[in-house]
Amino acid sequence: MNGRRPFSSVRARATVGATLVVAVALVAAGVAVLFALRSNLGGQADAEADTAARRVATQIAAGTPYANLELPDAEDHPVQVVNRDGQVLAVSEDLEEISGTGVPGVTPVPSPGTGRDDDDDTDDPDAGHVGDVTWHGGGRATVDGQAAAYRFTQLEVTDPRDETVVVHAGASLEEGRSTVTTAALVMLAGLPLLLGVVASVTWRVTRRALRPVEDIRREMAAITASTDLSRRVPEPASRDEVARLARTTNATLAALEASVERQRRFVADASHELRSPLASLRTQLEVAAAHPSLLDLPGAVADTVRLQNLTTDLLLLARLDAGEQPDTTRVDLTNLLTALVDRRTTDRIPVRAETEQETTVTGSRTQLARVIGNLLDNAQRHTRTWITATVRHEDDQVVLRVDDDGPGVPEDDRDRVFERFVRLDDARSRDDGGAGLGLAIARDIARRHGGDLTATRAPAGGARFELRLPRARDREK
Repeated sequence: MNGRRPFSSVRARATVGATLVVAVALVAAGVAVLFALRSNLGGQADAEADTAARRVATQIAAGTPYANLELPDAEDHPVQVVNRDGQVLAVSEDLEEISGTGVPGVTPVPSPGTGRDDDDDTDDPDAGHVGDVTWHGGGRATVDGQAAAYRFTQLEVTDPRDETVVVHAGASLEEGRSTVTTAALVMLAGLPLLLGVVASVTWRVTRRALRPVEDIRREMAAITASTDLSRRVPEPASRDEVARLARTTNATLAALEASVERQRRFVADASHELRSPLASLRTQLEVAAAHPSLLDLPGAVADTVRLQNLTTDLLLLARLDAGEQPDTTRVDLTNLLTALVDRRTTDRIPVRAETEQETTVTGSRTQLARVIGNLLDNAQRHTRTWITATVRHEDDQVVLRVDDDGPGVPEDDRDRVFERFVRLDDARSRDDGGAGLGLAIARDIARRHGGDLTATRAPAGGARFELRLPRARDREK
């Protein structure tokens, strides 16, 4: 059993389920067919009994004496004629017992006849009248010692003496019951075979349908065991749900591989960035320990500050990667930009701010301040003579642009510049250029606020960084 419980696989459950459904459907259909067959045979028996009763009633209406009636064979169509008082006037020959007609008698009483001679004209206007069938029902009759089930018809007829009598005529149900029994036996005999065919076909079809799923499972197990995220599961050539599952699985593996690779690069780059100021700080401390007079205190402080800033950036990126969601408070970007510019009194190049009123968005004021600060810091490192920061409404968005007259960002690098630890000027010193995390952090924050951050060329030359965020009233809807 390999430790598996019965019906633990989709294949087994599908086979059992399909077989049970077909079994219920076949049984229900078989019962319906048998009932319909029995009803049709009963209707056919009623029709035969009606015919037999009318033949006898026609003779009575024509004035034929009851003793001279031509009655059908009792085994096929037993007939009983009674008056309104329940007296038996005529019965089929060899009829020994009858039930179901309401009159159990099978012995005719002496009858003077119908009031007509045998040679009277049957077209005489004084002839009797054959009425309608008034009742159908089941019963039994014994003929020559053999009892059988019959359907009986009750029909009223008026003879020429204006006396109303009742004709009971039957039709055998034995042949119909035999037919129903035979049909039931055939169905019962064929049911296991049909269910076997259904189970076999379902088992084979589900095995074929689920084979790609098993291939996907096997490959995923191998990937898990090997930790090789470059492998992919096989994709079936079909366009069904299994093929879509395979494609989605491969897309997930690709995203996971990219995420793991990005994490590895992040750890490697972070280690590299941390190693440099740590090595410099250690060297200064070792020199100071041996020669206190040679301690470069400003350099040690600068390295410590750089370590602190880098650690702060790494912690913020870790929180963003962990899915930290921004606040849902209302933030006026105009007031935020003005406040940040007013505090930057020691910047190399003053920032000119051009704003509109009530440029409100929803999010974290601290994180949005970090975005604007990073953009202004980036512009300060690259501009020559001026920096302009503007805030405007554009349709349903608030747009903040930071322009400078520096060398700009090459078109091929306008997306790569937002990657972590990326510095386009490789010859630039680390002390002047930072760790390459500012723009990456800014874009991550922008996208978590439902917006985006892009780099383009400023109209007057240099670089333009454009932050787009949804207006507050749109995010609140």
